[in-house]
Parts: sequence; structure tokens; C-alpha cells
Amino acid sequence: MKITIVQGAFFPIPPLLGGAVEKRWYGLAKEFVSRGHEVNYISKSYKGFLNAENEAGIHHVRVKGYKSPSSGIILKILDFFYTLKAVRKIAGNTDIIVSNTFWLPILLSSKQKQKCMIDVARMPKGQMKFYTKNARLRANSSPVAKAIKEEIDQEYFNKVVMIPNTLPFKNSTPIDFSKKEKIILYTGRIHPEKGLDILIKSFAALHAKDWQLLIVGPYSTETGGGGDAYLSELKTLAKNSKVIFLEPVFDIDKLNKLYSKAAVFVYPSVAEQGETFGVSPLEAMSWGCATIVSDLDCFKDFLIHNKNGLCFDHRSRQRVEILSKYLEDLIDNPKWRNELAQKGLMVNETHSTEKLAAEFLSEFQSMRIQSS
Repeated sequence: MKITIVQGAFFPIPPLLGGAVEKRWYGLAKEFVSRGHEVNYISKSYKGFLNAENEAGIHHVRVKGYKSPSSGIILKILDFFYTLKAVRKIAGNTDIIVSNTFWLPILLSSKQKQKCMIDVARMPKGQMKFYTKNARLRANSSPVAKAIKEEIDQEYFNKVVMIPNTLPFKNSTPIDFSKKEKIILYTGRIHPEKGLDILIKSFAALHAKDWQLLIVGPYSTETGGGGDAYLSELKTLAKNSKVIFLEPVFDIDKLNKLYSKAAVFVYPSVAEQGETFGVSPLEAMSWGCATIVSDLDCFKDFLIHNKNGLCFDHRSRQRVEILSKYLEDLIDNPKWRNELAQKGLMVNETHSTEKLAAEFLSEFQSMRIQSS
């Protein structure tokens, strides 16, 4: 098959600046190529990359993109101008189009829409009713699939398919739990919706003085963070605690080293509408971290409380005390901590790029048959 992936306007491919969606589709693109398919990858132009080049069997086409703005309205406007350029780069003989922009499913021709899978990586906000002429609406979690169906007529429900997110890497390294360090880790955007104030307060309440909390991720507004002022607030909150803020790590190998060292991982997101999956907890589980997440439905597709991880009620008034107690229990009971982490390793199989690439390709083949 000839597959065209259209990425968004704000992050380059390869994903040098991070971006969970970008990492996933780049990994899937390489897997598609390894299975004999042709991949054209349309993405944002970036310094050091040619606007047209072949890399590892992927044909890259790059057009002018933008830095991510803080305003959602401006973001949509910039996405529109980017998509106008990107849509012209889609080859006429492509079999499948994967859309990762807001406007592409609207700007495609009627014939192209019959070939298009829309990657719905965030909670929809009313736009799904404009997308129903396209072939597939791919949700990355059960809550997203449900939200899509709430926005469209029942006659289009058969176009909604749930395929979970992939791990952006393949981890075949045996985990030696005896070498885990006394580290509690968070990786992800440093933004108010991630609940980092809850995590810092919970950690500060612990009596385990030999443990440290590492917070790693982008904080600038152009990379989706809360900005310098928010980072300063968190640092003030963390004063007198063993909390270390590290610069964002976009290199996957360096990020994996952090996961391999950490004994516990916490993702305390409070984004009721913004969070749709959470790739960071998945990555941490794949490296043997005992993982704690907030009580958002999107995590429940892969993390079961008290079985392969823990889930705390972020809506409770006692959320800081609840999370602190979970952390204390994991610190004081290494046997239980390792048991949870061991069971979490199953995500290496259930969410591998190889397994989920096969699911995508099966869906693509179904789309081809229907459009022919």
C-alpha cells in the first residue's frame, strides 16, 4: 500500500522536539516500511532537514510550519495555513491518508476523504460532525471512542475504530529490579493540567528522605508547557524538598535511561478533557516502574488499580494525602512495588509497534476495499 501520513504544524519529523503523537506515527511509519509498504511523510520543515528526502525507506516531504502558540484560536489559524500547503503535497495515487491536523479532513477532496483515517488523539470538541465523510475516525482510547460517537449520528458509528497508542520504542531489555534507584519520576509537559502541584505536595509529605523526585519535561509555551512563571511556582512549592527539575529530554535513549533507573513513576494529570491516553505511563511501565496515575478513564484501558499499577482519586479533597499514602506504601514495601511493576511489563507486548501496526494495516486494507 501507498500510505501518506500528514503530521501537524508544530513539531518536526523525526521527532527531535518530542511530541507523543509524532513519536508514535514515526515508529509506525518505520514498521509499515519494514513490512513492504510505501510511506510518504508530510511534516513541518525544520533546520538541518531537507524539504524532500528519503530516510530509512520513508519519503519525507516538509512544508513550512510554526511554533506552537499559547492561544488555541491562533493555533487553529496556523494549522489551517499549514494544512493548505500540506494537502497539495499528497500524491494522487496514494491508497491511505492518515490525518493528524484539524483541517485536513475538511480540506481533502471527496475522493481523498474515502481514503482518510483521522487520528483523534485528543478529546473532540464538536468537530467530529464535520469529519463523517472520511473513511475512519480512529480513537486512541475507549473514552475518546465514546466521545466521538456522542458527536456524530449513529449511521456513522461503524467508522469509529479504537486502536490504542503504541509504545514509541521496543524494549527487550531484561529488568533487574535490584538495580532500581530510589527515584520517583514524572516525564511529560510541565503544565498546570498535569497536576504536578499535587505530586510535589504529596512527595514533600513523605518521610523517606533518601528518595528523590525527578520532574522532566518541556515547560515553554511553544512546546506545550505552562511557561516560565508556572515552572517558578512549582520550584517554590518544591523548596526544601528533594525535587529535581531536569531540562526536557527528547532523545528516546536518554529518556529510557531515566525510566530504567526509576523505581516509581507518577502521572497525576487532572486534564478531564485534554488527556486521552497518556503515553508516559505506558513508557514507564515498559521499563519496570511501579506506576501511579490519576483517576482518568483514559488510563483504564491499560492500567488496572492494584493489579499492574495504582490509581488515585485526583478529584478528592484528600488527593494529596491519598497520593502520598500510595507513595509511602510503595517505598515501604519493595516486594509489592516490584510485583506491580512486573505485571506492568505486559504493555511491551500489548502495545508494541509491531502488534498495533498490524491492526492499522488491517484497517487500512478494509478502507481500500470499501473505497474501491
